[in-house]
Amino acid sequence: MNHIIRQLRDDERLPVVLLLLADPDQGKIQTYGASGYVYVLERGGAIVGVYVLMAQADNQVEVMNVAVDERFQGQGLGTQLVKHAIAEARRMKFAQIMIKTGSTGVTQLYVYQKCGFRMAHIVPDHFINEYEQPIFENGIQLRDQVVLVQSLQESG
Repeated sequence: MNHIIRQLRDDERLPVVLLLLADPDQGKIQTYGASGYVYVLERGGAIVGVYVLMAQADNQVEVMNVAVDERFQGQGLGTQLVKHAIAEARRMKFAQIMIKTGSTGVTQLYVYQKCGFRMAHIVPDHFINEYEQPIFENGIQLRDQVVLVQSLQESG
């Protein structure tokens, strides 16, 4: 089935239900959803994936959220969204792209590294300090955040 990735239009609602799959804090989602660049993946006319880019300081952009409807996970759509985010960030002339994830998200860590991201550092206890409710992923309480980066500068 064909799918397209496109920027969310101003007249469309933020796909909060999808974004909640990757970030349980609806307040944070509303904040970066309102000020970031939101891209959606449509399949058969329905939105089944989403990512949000947010400009940061020092010519850097951050992927704030990447999510795929649970019914469509495991089909490479998340990888396509990450690759699209990298291409968009490069097109927008950012020097570096960053993504942050939980230390227990083995699938996400694999996908991000496969797409060219490198681990930069770990923020200990980020998810304990920044979220009111405990978050569990893969049967483990999420504590630490892994920050990954990728240079968008042409080498050579």
